[in-house]
Amino acid sequence: MLFTPTQIGGLELRNRLVRSATYDGGADHRGFVTGWQIDLYEQLARDGAGLIVTGLFSVHPSGRLAGRQNIISDDAAVDGVRQLAAAVHRHGGKIAVQLAHGGRECHAYQAYKGRTAVAPSVLKSEKYPHRALADGEIEAIVASFGEAAGRVREAGCDAVQLHGAHAYLVSQFLSPASNRRNDRWGGSLEARVCFLSEVYKAMRRRVGDDFPLLIKLGVADGFTGGLTFSEGRKIAAHCMAMGFDALEVSQGLRGKHYTETEFHTAINRPEEEAYFKSWTAEIRRDASVSVILVGGLRRKAVIRDVLQAGVADLAALSRPLICEPDLVARWHRGDEAPSRCISCNKCFEALVKGRRLGCVVSGAGDPPQD
Repeated sequence: MLFTPTQIGGLELRNRLVRSATYDGGADHRGFVTGWQIDLYEQLARDGAGLIVTGLFSVHPSGRLAGRQNIISDDAAVDGVRQLAAAVHRHGGKIAVQLAHGGRECHAYQAYKGRTAVAPSVLKSEKYPHRALADGEIEAIVASFGEAAGRVREAGCDAVQLHGAHAYLVSQFLSPASNRRNDRWGGSLEARVCFLSEVYKAMRRRVGDDFPLLIKLGVADGFTGGLTFSEGRKIAAHCMAMGFDALEVSQGLRGKHYTETEFHTAINRPEEEAYFKSWTAEIRRDASVSVILVGGLRRKAVIRDVLQAGVADLAALSRPLICEPDLVARWHRGDEAPSRCISCNKCFEALVKGRRLGCVVSGAGDPPQD
């Protein structure tokens, strides 16, 4: 099943293996696409990934996380994205650009720029400075998502993925732990979903009905007192009803330890893989659109089993493709050996320190120091 064609909306994919969005720290100082990134994406396409989702592109200056993060908040960034899409298309791949606003997670970069990070609400428990968004600011950020989606289509890409997970702004609005507002943007679950709904409508207006819109959705937070899966499942159903063409099921706000985040570590056995499988299976049971499984997938046999069991329609990989960009090609040739990735998270830790994406195990990319 891994290598049978499939569709997301009207987008035809050559197989069911997705390169999950992976921040690479490879943009230039303006946030524009670089030759290093074009080479990285071209290799992923050449080696067979069915759909490549970019790392998170910032849609608004207040939502930029780092100086080497890509932006799509400026028309001048479009040409580089067009080159990225062309590199992927040369090898029969498809590319989706992930759109994001970091919210309060942007505190370090925003402070460097002399600004205060923004969030739905001010949390006294949060040690980093941030302020609550005013109503007009929220509307401006919503509009920026629509404008960014329009630029993605203009650049010749195949789809957009909205980042609605991993503690960034959409997750912050969805979670009762971070959204303490009592206006139309917060309070009840219906109000907390309002920001997500408005962002979807802004994007859809700019790209039209025929352009695939995906979402990476955090369906539960990594700690007690945040968004529960029962609420997350309702949000997933709402996303399908709105018109998203595919859902990638992941986590919302992060806890303090790797086991309370999307970055589970020390994945050594098959039963430790696919750690979002139960959430994904529940959501796919009543799904009307494609559902993507992500989270610790390392073995071809595990992916084959979950797809055949109907847990998901597609499977997404991130860290294994940092370690082995040619992993999909290797599996396609019939090799059954698992990924060499040992889930050490040194790739992530190096990115946090400002390095480009790389693997200490294989030496691929720009490997961090061991």
